[in-house]
Amino acid sequence: MNIWLKYVDEVTIVAPLVKGNETKIDLAYEHSNIKFKKVPGFSFTSFTNNLISLFKLPIIFWEVFWAIKNTNHIHLRCPGNIGLVGCVVQIFFPSKIKTAKYAGNWDPASKQPWTYRLQKYILNNSFLTKNMQVLVYGEWPQYSKNIKSFFTATYSNSEKEIINKAYLEPLHFIFTGSLVKGKNPMYAVELLEKIIMKGNNVIFNIYGEGNERKNLEDYIQANNLQNNIFLHGNQDKESLKASYRKSHFVILPSKSEGWPKTLAEGMFWGCVPIATKVSCVPFMLDQGNRGILLEMDLEKDLKQIQEIIENRKTFLNKSKLAETWSQKFTTDSFEKEIKKLILK
Repeated sequence: MNIWLKYVDEVTIVAPLVKGNETKIDLAYEHSNIKFKKVPGFSFTSFTNNLISLFKLPIIFWEVFWAIKNTNHIHLRCPGNIGLVGCVVQIFFPSKIKTAKYAGNWDPASKQPWTYRLQKYILNNSFLTKNMQVLVYGEWPQYSKNIKSFFTATYSNSEKEIINKAYLEPLHFIFTGSLVKGKNPMYAVELLEKIIMKGNNVIFNIYGEGNERKNLEDYIQANNLQNNIFLHGNQDKESLKASYRKSHFVILPSKSEGWPKTLAEGMFWGCVPIATKVSCVPFMLDQGNRGILLEMDLEKDLKQIQEIIENRKTFLNKSKLAETWSQKFTTDSFEKEIKKLILK
């Protein structure tokens, strides 16, 4: 968001306020003129929450309405509950310039909560939503003129390097992201265990925190994997960059994604991506030409990975293809495209 904020004079943020300790992955908004309008959070996950939300929604709609009325450019972050409110309210302001970043899976065939589907329907509908550019990840059918295929980025042009991966043991695998069931870190651990059992000399570094960490720790301990699999918690950008540089593979067996930054980041440093066929991942991996698309079957996926482990030429080819593709998407190119969206 700080790249977006470079091109505006004043920012009004409408969102719930969540208090907690700052972590290494948190980043503050950087702008000299920020107004924060606190609204209550809400959800539709149970009967009780549904009932409570009915009382909260008028307050939220009121705050969002006036924030939108008093601004020149509306920017929505979707999918999300406040984003859903914004999707509805923006309908009443057809002449205002609008953008939306849809950070989730835009795949029309994917199974998603009804609130996500509703947001996608409103944003894609050029009758309800006018003067809007909706930034989505991947290329999909059933586009309206509102939809713009987009990307995100972590590294700048100045950080580009010529990558020459030394294909020497131990081979390094890396996982970065929340340790939650949706990201499937346990499947990654089980898969790496299979790879180790095949006699491969590998190291698996896991970065991130979440409620699955204890289960992972217990599994690693119970199966004597302490010398091969390591949990590092949340780390800063430079620490992750150093780990990507020495890694050979980046793995993400996630159930759903928007633009999986961990894959793009790993590929930037020549890591061969190993990931599920969700969202825009097949597009990122060029249907498997610059990576491995998981079947979510341990034996089948083990076979795929073992084949590339045993073939240095195949690994180096996929590594170079991954690097070349990912290094096209830098923060410099991202900022250039954002500037076009804002300065109309």
